[in-house]
Amino acid sequence: MWRYLARRAGQAIPTAIGVVLITFVLFHVVGGSPAASVLGQNADARSLAEFDAARGYDKPLFFGNWAPTRALESVDFKAASPAVRARWHAGETGPLRLEDGEALTLPLAFDLPADERWRLTVIGRGPGFPSEESVAGSAAKHAASDFSTVWKKVFHSVENPEFRASGGWAEISGVKLEKKTRHFFDSQLTDYFRRVLRLDFGTSTSLNQPVIRLLLAGIGPSLALTVPILLIELGVSLTLALLCAYRRGAWLDRSLVAICVALMSVNYLVWIVVGQFVLAYKWGWFPVWGFESVRHLLLPVLIGVATGLGVNIRFYRTILLEEMNKEYVRTAFAKGLSAKKVLFKHVLKNAMGPVITNVALALPFLYTGSLLLESFFGIPGLGYLSLNAIYSADVDVVRAVVLVGALLFIAANILADVALAWVNPRVKLT
Repeated sequence: MWRYLARRAGQAIPTAIGVVLITFVLFHVVGGSPAASVLGQNADARSLAEFDAARGYDKPLFFGNWAPTRALESVDFKAASPAVRARWHAGETGPLRLEDGEALTLPLAFDLPADERWRLTVIGRGPGFPSEESVAGSAAKHAASDFSTVWKKVFHSVENPEFRASGGWAEISGVKLEKKTRHFFDSQLTDYFRRVLRLDFGTSTSLNQPVIRLLLAGIGPSLALTVPILLIELGVSLTLALLCAYRRGAWLDRSLVAICVALMSVNYLVWIVVGQFVLAYKWGWFPVWGFESVRHLLLPVLIGVATGLGVNIRFYRTILLEEMNKEYVRTAFAKGLSAKKVLFKHVLKNAMGPVITNVALALPFLYTGSLLLESFFGIPGLGYLSLNAIYSADVDVVRAVVLVGALLFIAANILADVALAWVNPRVKLT
């Protein structure tokens, strides 16, 4: 078995790397700017740049020697908006035109730090472009003195960010300012992988605490809620499903199926609202809010069990009915075995495969708890933390919860395979 576990762990490594890569793409590429989400769209460029630098967002996404900066957004004068063109003192349409000797001063949002290297990229054409004249004493790396109608790109190291037309007019179609990285692979992706390996999930922007500390603090309340729900729900649903399978077609079976359909039809929020208002507020049987004692968990656990019984009983009933129709069951009854022994020792044991698979799929959700139950009942678990992180655009917390949940799915699949081999000798761990 240990050899099998080692092989499965080796197979899980590429999957885990893929999970980390997908979460990176979702939160770094697709999700837009985390700085703008946290600080707001009206935040100034310096604040956004400081936020990016503190969390590694000021690097290239995947790899590269140069990274964009918020000190100057890249501009394409052929498609620039009127507001952008006004900032550059450009005309209404077309490229930005510079007359002989006229300088192009960059509208920087803040002064560039002197301890970092910067590169100015200018795309243009005309007899005055590219200029052999230096930009604050630094000569252009790529320059051609001959006039050409072809658009050309030149690079300047920036000390005093100014580009001057020399020897005639020049047309500028685009300008881009970039910051030098430490090396080619100094990127957001490598930084993210490195942080994950160190279990460093960043710092919560809303609570200003390390995310790993928040996860460790919230996992206890979440498990205190979800583990009892899982165990009680599993025991009750299997027992009732066995009764339905044993008494198939009888009034007990039909009644339980009808109740299951009714349970499945009621919305989850209805259970919570009715339970809180009637059982807790009106009748006073349970506390309405808080996480001070075991008594505060009774009503959330009761609601969690009630909402899941319908689906689970129907699912397990279908599995057990298939087992009840097999020859070995009829043979066991013909030999005079009691119904209790046949159902629990033979039928349930042979039907444990789908049961284990169903439980294994539920295991990764245990650590996050229940979003709605924790939110409505004030349980400070990971579900409550996740919901607040979504409301406050706390990217680091949401990303960590998603990543850990996905990795737990991988571990749950391996655990399910081992458990299936344990309960069914016909399954070999090879």
